[in-house]
Amino acid sequence: MNITVKETKKIKRLKDGHICSPKGYSAGGLHCGIKRKRNDLGWIYSEIPANAAAVYTTNQFQAAPLNITKESLAVEGKLQGIMINSGNANSFTGNEGMDNAYQMRRLFAEKFDIPVHYAGICSTGVIGEQLDMQKIRQGIEKMKDLASDTPVDDFEKAILTTDTFQKRTALEMEMDGKIIRFGGAAKGSGMIHPNMATMLGFITTDACVEKEALQLALKQAVDESFNMITVDGDSSTNDSVLLLANGMAGNEELSPGHPCWEQFMEGLAEICRILAMQIARDGEGATKLVEAVVNGAKTKDEARVIGKTIVGSSLVKAAIFGADANWGRIVNAIGYSGVRVSPSSISIAIGPYVVVENGIPSFFSEEGASNYLKSNELIQIFVNISEGKEWATAWGCDLSYDYVKINASYRT
Repeated sequence: MNITVKETKKIKRLKDGHICSPKGYSAGGLHCGIKRKRNDLGWIYSEIPANAAAVYTTNQFQAAPLNITKESLAVEGKLQGIMINSGNANSFTGNEGMDNAYQMRRLFAEKFDIPVHYAGICSTGVIGEQLDMQKIRQGIEKMKDLASDTPVDDFEKAILTTDTFQKRTALEMEMDGKIIRFGGAAKGSGMIHPNMATMLGFITTDACVEKEALQLALKQAVDESFNMITVDGDSSTNDSVLLLANGMAGNEELSPGHPCWEQFMEGLAEICRILAMQIARDGEGATKLVEAVVNGAKTKDEARVIGKTIVGSSLVKAAIFGADANWGRIVNAIGYSGVRVSPSSISIAIGPYVVVENGIPSFFSEEGASNYLKSNELIQIFVNISEGKEWATAWGCDLSYDYVKINASYRT
């Protein structure tokens, strides 16, 4: 899906760019038999160890692979390879699940001849079922033999579950006389309600970035992107965003005191935003991407809460699917968001149609607003609460009949 990039002289969207667009990265995928037909085992590899950062789900029942990846990062803060399986989350699987996760990491590290703590693993799929380790082992055996010939497309397919399309993007910018690139891939369609949710995000860059600064950068970028999407209000046990920076662009090491730091942050924030919007657009059964822009809040957090409450409202989502400009549902969502707002200070627009102004309902064309909701893939809701100067943007999707169909038969 094509998501608009905030293209500037500093940031350029790479046509057909992907996770391996930055220097020194390769990726691939294959079918090992966890799923019936589709690819279900993928990997990313860096020619040299990369500084790494990660952000994880806030669900208290974190799956075994997350704990293993945390252990790897705790040693040196570096990763050289990441392996991902789909079709089985290896979550709520007890000691056997932990043993399987350790075994996956060890086998993957041995296959690519890297120290075990340079390997990270991720899983996504059904909760509560043990992995078939014979199939995993057979898949890992095939990996390196395929590594030089496997297209990135195979990796992007290997991480999907109920997704309807692959999520990918890449950007480049000139920084301090060097060309810096970012590449990204993600999966996510349902159980999307970060702080994190049932999604996986992988970002690569060839920039040289100091380790502690990289973690701070990722946290900030995720707060403004992946943590501003919601599909159905459910947070999963598994998911995470991982960022690798291998330094192969040859730039000076970046940290918050560097003159190019803000430029790096702008690029990282943009690639996260694009992937997050692609996930929101691919909400299970979705027909529309919904964007809520909230202005005039006292704090950034209050703007974020209101925005996510609007795009997360089942009533708002259903109204958008039905092309019903029922602005009362938006008002209702603002009211239960937990943010104190004076009713007389609220203004709301659905696309170009102002429906509430300073707390008073506006006269607008119901037919025009309904046509706007029917005919556009991106539905924008603008809210001004006139309480301050902070703003935020949140993304979600509509709620269709197909959402129930997909989730009623998820395991079958």
